[in-house]
Amino acid sequence: MMIIMNPGASRSQIEHVIKHIEDAHLSPHVIEGIEQTIIGAVGDTHAVPTSLFEVLPGVLTVTRISKPYKLSSRQFHPENSVFPLDGFSIGGKEIPVIAGPCSVESRSQLLEIAHAVKEAGANALRGGVFKPRTSPYVFQGLGEEGLEYLAEAREQTGLPVVVEIMAVSQVEVMEKFVDVMQIGARNMQNYNLLRAVGETRTAVLLKRGLSATLEELLMASEYILSGGNTRVMLCERGIRTFETATRNTTDINAVPVLKEMTHLPVILDPSHSTGVAGYVPSIAKSAVAAGADGIIVEVHNDPTHALSDGKQSLTPEDFAKMVRDLKRVAQAVDRDLVSSK
Repeated sequence: MMIIMNPGASRSQIEHVIKHIEDAHLSPHVIEGIEQTIIGAVGDTHAVPTSLFEVLPGVLTVTRISKPYKLSSRQFHPENSVFPLDGFSIGGKEIPVIAGPCSVESRSQLLEIAHAVKEAGANALRGGVFKPRTSPYVFQGLGEEGLEYLAEAREQTGLPVVVEIMAVSQVEVMEKFVDVMQIGARNMQNYNLLRAVGETRTAVLLKRGLSATLEELLMASEYILSGGNTRVMLCERGIRTFETATRNTTDINAVPVLKEMTHLPVILDPSHSTGVAGYVPSIAKSAVAAGADGIIVEVHNDPTHALSDGKQSLTPEDFAKMVRDLKRVAQAVDRDLVSSK
């Protein structure tokens, strides 16, 4: 349920409400606005009457949240969530672009790509070091060695790094090296992993599962939010359908629908949603036009010889052109790209 405090409610009144929430074996989540504070009481609220909180000093009104997803719903948090990430904001009017290789293959490869995407206008660097591959016999990533290369690339370029996390056992090393932990599509409903990253305060990019509904995606985000980590981005990366012309089917509808359902920033991945480099710029532009809060794409300096996902990776030159085109589309819908550092 959602407890809306009177404008100007005192700190002691807010803490008194929080104490009652905890006494009811619920979890309090506080949103402090400029004029008003909202406190979410999350958990099994069916047996808890609203009158328990309505009579408390400083409480204006108490409303039950009707959606099964609570903390991610606009009912609980009407305004867009905007949070900083190393020099720029995610979820606001400006749109960041995240780019880099599917896999970190070597130090020289990563540094060359990092400098190229930075020069072209990228705001963050992606790179996989623990790779969830369909076959156990193909390249699985460099592991912690790759994290060290990413840290060096961040030091040289100033770009924060986005890296996929595969297991709870990797949380500690990820917190040491990365700025954003990515939860891949195959792990969207790995609830132990979601709980673990929810206990950190590192930003999280949560990708939609291959066959997940939008409500299931939001329910997955609840595991992270309920742990106290509010720096969560949702990522549409294509879903599995009967169509085989592309790797996945880009659900462009997901962008405006999610923007209506949730306050969390919505990112789109045109690389995985199409699987074909030639289609990536068109889908990226479509995402910006549809209202996406960011784009994440794969870029490789030699896609033909990439150890993973070369078919869907842009060359640095094609990426630079795409960024220029995205800027024009963003301005056409009264937004803009985040300027490069």
